[in-house]
Amino acid sequence: MIPKSLREAHHWEPGQELVAITMGDGILLKPKKPFAKTTLAQVAGCLKYAGVPKSLEEIDAAIRQIK
Repeated sequence: MIPKSLREAHHWEPGQELVAITMGDGILLKPKKPFAKTTLAQVAGCLKYAGVPKSLEEIDAAIRQIK
């Protein structure tokens, strides 16, 4: 548990996720930066596929090759 005085000094709220970085004979704790909230519309563009759509059979066959 991180002492209350340190949490208050750094304005860390309950549940704050931290990243631990090895620093010689100690560690550095830094708050983990959350990803900005996004909507599906904002990120769906990265899923674009240029080409003929694959059939379910083709998709299933590709998945079987991975396993």
